[in-house]
Amino acid sequence: MRRLIMISDIHGCLDQFDQLIAALNIESVSDKLILIGDYVDRGPNSKEVVEKVMSLVKDYGAIALRGNHDQRLVDLIRSSNPTIQTKFIEHGGIETIRSYCNITSENSEVDLNTAINFIMNNYNHHIEFLSNLPLYYEDDHHLYVHAGINPNYTNWKEQSDYDFMYIKDEFIYQPTIIDKKIVFGHTKAIDIHQKADIWFGEDKIAIDGGCAYGLQLNALIYENDQYSTVSISHSTNQLKFNQ
Repeated sequence: MRRLIMISDIHGCLDQFDQLIAALNIESVSDKLILIGDYVDRGPNSKEVVEKVMSLVKDYGAIALRGNHDQRLVDLIRSSNPTIQTKFIEHGGIETIRSYCNITSENSEVDLNTAINFIMNNYNHHIEFLSNLPLYYEDDHHLYVHAGINPNYTNWKEQSDYDFMYIKDEFIYQPTIIDKKIVFGHTKAIDIHQKADIWFGEDKIAIDGGCAYGLQLNALIYENDQYSTVSISHSTNQLKFNQ
């Protein structure tokens, strides 16, 4: 295998995702692409991003993990719980509804129940795909997880699904107890070191560039025991390569 390529928190930013994938020139035979969750919400093209992720898994053997926003969409479609519906809308879900229901005008009213039925009837295969994504992936080099691992567990695999998708400071600011670096998203890199660029900690690496917040989409490349990065700006679509 030539390269490990890691991307996280695409959040409906299809244009940047497409351009980043094209710039990486991924070879399905020699490269391994690992997508670390949060494909939907906040950005304008959640439906198309999910379709692209599904294609990358099928055609390129990509590994796709489940993020908290992906789980929240699954819960919205499969549950009538009003608390789930409120949380979904509060955390950028309206953009996902617009994407799936082809609502192009921001002034158009959105009936949530109608939208849920439409997605259930027309895109249930997307919901099935997201619901079956694993919460972590492990190889000889790294542990990949959307949010992190709970340091209070001697065996991190026994932690809750919630921790895999939601944990933040408790994981980030305490040393891990495993002998591999952990590559994660969920917490924006800018919230850790005041820059959208990938943060390299001693035992963990944060790759969420905050694209849906107007910052950038990051890719981390691991090749020949060395790291390099590629990022694309949300505002200018300019690519930046760092060795």
